[in-house]
Amino acid sequence: MTRISIVGAKGRMGQALLNCAARQSDWQVVGQIDLGDDLEAVLGSSDVVIDFSLPEATLGVMGLCAQQRKPLVLGTTGHHAELRTQLANGSWPIPIVWAANYSTGVNTLFWLTGKAAEILGPDFDLEVVEMHHRHKQDAPSGTATTLAEILARARQQHLSEVARHGRVGITGARTRAEIGLHALRGGDVVGDHTVIFAATGERLELTHKASSRETFAQGALRAARWVVGKPPGIYSMQDVLGLA
Repeated sequence: MTRISIVGAKGRMGQALLNCAARQSDWQVVGQIDLGDDLEAVLGSSDVVIDFSLPEATLGVMGLCAQQRKPLVLGTTGHHAELRTQLANGSWPIPIVWAANYSTGVNTLFWLTGKAAEILGPDFDLEVVEMHHRHKQDAPSGTATTLAEILARARQQHLSEVARHGRVGITGARTRAEIGLHALRGGDVVGDHTVIFAATGERLELTHKASSRETFAQGALRAARWVVGKPPGIYSMQDVLGLA
């Protein structure tokens, strides 16, 4: 049996994780941590930590896990660029799975997006459209940003230089280099993502739609089971699924 502590346990993803873990006999939740709770107090009895809390809590959670050599599955999104760089470049003494999205389907979409960009080449205009529920705090979503980063890498670009977040007013003609990102918010949408490849005479669209947060929770639990016993380093869900 694998013992887990869940950080952000009162949030939507935290509740989904608790529900999924409760239905599987090989998980034991030893810590349900939220704002004001003491993660350090339960770390000793944990085999792995799953964090779906807030961006400002990320470094603290990682630091505590590093001190006690506990593997970490990090699902929090909305980190600013400087923090993302710090997380990626830091030398962490523990294995960390860090992903914008833990859905198996979405990670297949990541792989397909990269392959499509390679095959279709530079003659297709690239756009990413995402929609989430009205309560989501960050935009674009971490998943949409990851999709755009995959597209940029395929074209040997830096996303920060070519990203176009929506359009308004007299924008002029679309450039070949830009990658459009568009964030829609409304209702109770769990998460929809579409990558559009548009050329003269044809258009290819790759879409993933999530109807339940349990999709992400099951993926995070799969990552938690996988990361225990791995060497220190930063891993992705692509590593977990063998797609890297």
